[in-house]
Amino acid sequence: MAVLKIARLGSPVLRQIAAPVDPDTIGKRVFQQFLDDMLDTMVETDGIGLAAPQVSRSEQVAVMECKGEHGFPQTILINPVIVGYSPATAESWEGCLSVDNLRGKVTRPVGVRVTYLDRDGTSVELDAVGLYAVCIQHELDHLIGKLFLDRMTDFSTLTQLEEFDKYWRAEHAEVI
Repeated sequence: MAVLKIARLGSPVLRQIAAPVDPDTIGKRVFQQFLDDMLDTMVETDGIGLAAPQVSRSEQVAVMECKGEHGFPQTILINPVIVGYSPATAESWEGCLSVDNLRGKVTRPVGVRVTYLDRDGTSVELDAVGLYAVCIQHELDHLIGKLFLDRMTDFSTLTQLEEFDKYWRAEHAEVI
Protein backbone atom coordinates (compact mmCIF):
# COMPACT_ATOMS: atom_id res chain seq x y z
CA MET A 1 0.00 0.00 0.00
CA ALA A 2 1.17 3.47 -0.86
CA VAL A 3 -0.56 6.70 -0.03
CA LEU A 4 0.19 9.19 -2.76
CA LYS A 5 0.65 12.94 -2.19
CA ILE A 6 -2.43 14.99 -3.06
CA ALA A 7 -1.88 17.92 -5.44
CA ARG A 8 -3.42 21.04 -3.95
CA LEU A 9 -5.22 24.03 -5.45
CA GLY A 10 -2.62 26.06 -7.34
CA SER A 11 -0.71 23.05 -8.67
CA PRO A 12 -0.57 23.36 -12.49
CA VAL A 13 -1.40 19.65 -12.97
CA LEU A 14 -4.92 20.34 -11.69
CA ARG A 15 -5.54 22.74 -14.59
CA GLN A 16 -4.24 20.53 -17.41
CA ILE A 17 -6.21 18.31 -19.76
CA ALA A 18 -5.16 14.79 -18.85
CA ALA A 19 -3.72 12.46 -21.48
CA PRO A 20 -5.53 9.25 -22.45
CA VAL A 21 -4.12 6.02 -21.07
CA ASP A 22 -2.62 3.67 -23.66
CA PRO A 23 -4.82 0.55 -23.39
CA ASP A 24 -1.70 -1.61 -23.77
CA THR A 25 -0.43 -0.37 -20.40
CA ILE A 26 -3.58 -1.21 -18.42
CA GLY A 27 -2.63 -4.84 -17.71
CA LYS A 28 0.94 -4.02 -16.70
CA ARG A 29 1.86 -4.51 -13.07
CA VAL A 30 3.08 -0.93 -12.60
CA PHE A 31 -0.24 0.51 -13.84
CA GLN A 32 -2.28 -1.92 -11.71
CA GLN A 33 -0.19 -0.87 -8.69
CA PHE A 34 -0.95 2.77 -9.49
CA LEU A 35 -4.68 1.97 -9.45
CA ASP A 36 -4.31 0.24 -6.07
CA ASP A 37 -2.31 3.20 -4.74
CA MET A 38 -5.03 5.59 -5.90
CA LEU A 39 -7.68 3.51 -4.12
CA ASP A 40 -5.55 3.37 -0.96
CA THR A 41 -4.99 7.14 -1.12
CA MET A 42 -8.70 7.81 -1.56
CA VAL A 43 -9.57 5.67 1.46
CA GLU A 44 -6.79 7.04 3.67
CA THR A 45 -7.79 10.63 2.94
CA ASP A 46 -11.52 9.95 3.54
CA GLY A 47 -12.47 10.66 -0.06
CA ILE A 48 -15.13 9.00 -2.19
CA GLY A 49 -13.38 9.78 -5.45
CA LEU A 50 -9.92 10.57 -6.73
CA ALA A 51 -8.63 11.47 -10.19
CA ALA A 52 -5.07 10.88 -11.36
CA PRO A 53 -4.30 14.63 -11.71
CA GLN A 54 -4.98 14.93 -7.98
CA VAL A 55 -1.92 12.76 -7.37
CA SER A 56 0.13 14.73 -9.94
CA ARG A 57 -0.32 12.26 -12.77
CA SER A 58 -1.94 13.83 -15.83
CA GLU A 59 -3.73 10.73 -17.09
CA GLN A 60 -7.41 9.95 -17.69
CA VAL A 61 -7.97 7.77 -14.64
CA ALA A 62 -10.45 8.13 -11.78
CA VAL A 63 -11.35 5.85 -8.89
CA MET A 64 -14.37 6.09 -6.62
CA GLU A 65 -16.33 4.27 -3.97
CA CYS A 66 -18.88 5.28 -1.36
CA LYS A 67 -20.08 2.77 1.18
CA GLY A 68 -23.44 3.08 2.86
CA GLU A 69 -27.10 3.33 2.05
CA HIS A 70 -26.81 6.04 -0.62
CA GLY A 71 -23.36 4.93 -1.76
CA PHE A 72 -22.02 3.24 -4.86
CA PRO A 73 -19.61 0.43 -5.65
CA GLN A 74 -15.89 0.69 -6.21
CA THR A 75 -15.46 1.97 -9.75
CA ILE A 76 -12.29 2.48 -11.75
CA LEU A 77 -12.68 4.59 -14.87
CA ILE A 78 -9.93 4.71 -17.49
CA ASN A 79 -10.33 7.05 -20.48
CA PRO A 80 -13.90 7.90 -19.41
CA VAL A 81 -16.32 9.91 -21.53
CA ILE A 82 -19.74 11.12 -20.45
CA VAL A 83 -21.99 10.33 -23.41
CA GLY A 84 -25.30 11.47 -21.94
CA TYR A 85 -26.72 13.71 -19.24
CA SER A 86 -30.10 13.74 -17.52
CA PRO A 87 -32.09 16.88 -18.34
CA ALA A 88 -32.95 17.18 -14.63
CA THR A 89 -30.45 18.92 -12.35
CA ALA A 90 -29.99 19.24 -8.61
CA GLU A 91 -27.84 21.31 -6.33
CA SER A 92 -25.61 19.54 -3.82
CA TRP A 93 -22.64 20.26 -1.60
CA GLU A 94 -19.23 19.35 -2.98
CA GLY A 95 -15.74 19.35 -1.58
CA CYS A 96 -12.42 18.15 -2.93
CA LEU A 97 -9.26 16.58 -1.57
CA SER A 98 -7.29 19.11 -3.65
CA VAL A 99 -9.23 22.09 -2.25
CA ASP A 100 -8.58 21.85 1.47
CA ASN A 101 -11.33 22.48 3.96
CA LEU A 102 -13.89 24.08 1.63
CA ARG A 103 -17.42 23.08 0.60
CA GLY A 104 -19.76 24.73 -1.85
CA LYS A 105 -23.01 24.09 -3.68
CA VAL A 106 -22.82 22.95 -7.30
CA THR A 107 -25.70 22.28 -9.67
CA ARG A 108 -25.22 19.23 -11.88
CA PRO A 109 -27.33 16.79 -13.90
CA VAL A 110 -28.80 14.11 -11.63
CA GLY A 111 -27.88 11.31 -14.02
CA VAL A 112 -25.15 10.47 -16.52
CA ARG A 113 -24.21 7.75 -18.95
CA VAL A 114 -20.46 7.19 -19.09
CA THR A 115 -18.27 4.91 -21.18
CA TYR A 116 -14.83 3.86 -19.96
CA LEU A 117 -12.33 1.05 -19.69
CA ASP A 118 -12.26 -0.82 -16.38
CA ARG A 119 -9.10 -2.01 -14.66
CA ASP A 120 -9.04 -5.08 -16.93
CA GLY A 121 -9.26 -2.95 -20.07
CA THR A 122 -12.85 -4.03 -20.73
CA SER A 123 -15.13 -1.42 -22.30
CA VAL A 124 -18.04 -0.50 -20.00
CA GLU A 125 -21.12 1.69 -20.41
CA LEU A 126 -22.68 2.76 -17.13
CA ASP A 127 -25.79 4.72 -16.17
CA ALA A 128 -25.42 6.46 -12.82
CA VAL A 129 -27.79 8.62 -10.80
CA GLY A 130 -27.66 10.65 -7.62
CA LEU A 131 -24.43 10.84 -5.68
CA TYR A 132 -22.79 8.33 -8.07
CA ALA A 133 -23.52 10.63 -11.04
CA VAL A 134 -22.29 13.69 -9.15
CA CYS A 135 -19.06 11.91 -8.20
CA ILE A 136 -18.46 10.82 -11.80
CA GLN A 137 -18.95 14.37 -13.04
CA HIS A 138 -16.73 15.79 -10.29
CA GLU A 139 -13.87 13.36 -10.96
CA LEU A 140 -14.12 13.67 -14.75
CA ASP A 141 -13.92 17.44 -14.36
CA HIS A 142 -10.42 16.87 -12.95
CA LEU A 143 -9.49 15.21 -16.24
CA ILE A 144 -10.28 18.42 -18.12
CA GLY A 145 -8.60 20.78 -15.66
CA LYS A 146 -11.74 21.84 -13.79
CA LEU A 147 -12.44 22.02 -10.06
CA PHE A 148 -15.80 22.18 -8.32
CA LEU A 149 -15.11 25.87 -7.67
CA ASP A 150 -15.31 26.44 -11.43
CA ARG A 151 -18.84 24.96 -11.45
CA MET A 152 -20.15 27.10 -8.60
CA THR A 153 -22.57 29.86 -9.62
CA ASP A 154 -23.18 31.29 -6.15
CA PHE A 155 -20.11 31.79 -4.03
CA SER A 156 -22.21 32.75 -1.01
CA THR A 157 -22.43 28.99 -0.34
CA LEU A 158 -18.65 28.59 -0.17
CA THR A 159 -17.87 27.61 3.39
CA GLN A 160 -14.97 26.38 5.47
CA LEU A 161 -15.25 22.73 6.51
CA GLU A 162 -15.51 23.52 10.21
CA GLU A 163 -18.45 25.87 9.59
CA PHE A 164 -20.01 23.38 7.18
CA ASP A 165 -19.89 20.71 9.89
CA LYS A 166 -21.32 23.13 12.44
CA TYR A 167 -24.10 24.73 10.41
CA TRP A 168 -24.87 22.63 7.34
CA ARG A 169 -23.88 18.95 7.58
CA ALA A 170 -26.94 17.82 9.55
CA GLU A 171 -29.20 19.20 6.80
CA HIS A 172 -27.18 17.73 3.94
CA ALA A 173 -25.93 14.23 4.68
CA GLU A 174 -24.83 13.50 1.09
CA VAL A 175 -21.65 15.41 0.36
CA ILE A 176 -19.11 14.56 -2.28
